Amino acid sequence: MAHAVLLTGRPGVGKTTAVRKAVDLLDRPAGGFYTREMRAGGKRVGFEMVTLGGERAVLAHVDFKGPERLGKYHVDVAALEGIGVRAVREAVEAGQLVVIDEIGPMEYRSDRFREAVIAALDSDSPVLGTIHRRSTPFIDSITSRPDVTVIEVTPANRDDLPGKIVEMLAG
Repeated sequence: MAHAVLLTGRPGVGKTTAVRKAVDLLDRPAGGFYTREMRAGGKRVGFEMVTLGGERAVLAHVDFKGPERLGKYHVDVAALEGIGVRAVREAVEAGQLVVIDEIGPMEYRSDRFREAVIAALDSDSPVLGTIHRRSTPFIDSITSRPDVTVIEVTPANRDDLPGKIVEMLAG
């Protein structure tokens, strides 16, 4: 049985979809958050964070103003910490499956987020999430852990992944 399964792959390949389907198939309580693209006029303009409990916040948007910037997006670290970090910590405290979508450059700008990710991985709760492909010291510290399984999502394997994830996390 895997302790943590993290999906990686190109943008838009189906990582979040595979995570959501696996969560639906798993017969256990879950907490944490997903991220979704926000689109306007056929173009991506930002990212929304949605907790498994239904709370929503805009994580990053082209129209935001603020000091934290990643490419064309301004990142709302307070929203990440207020909703995302809290959802991860509550899932760990409740012993639930912890969903973290995603561990990437927007999210790891927050010390509190990085601490919550490490606490989830160090806990007894199983973790399911997505992780950015690009190597950084923080990402490398996670992907090199012996209790973390990283799977690259491709168009060829994405439809079969939810069932495989269930097998890995359920034992």
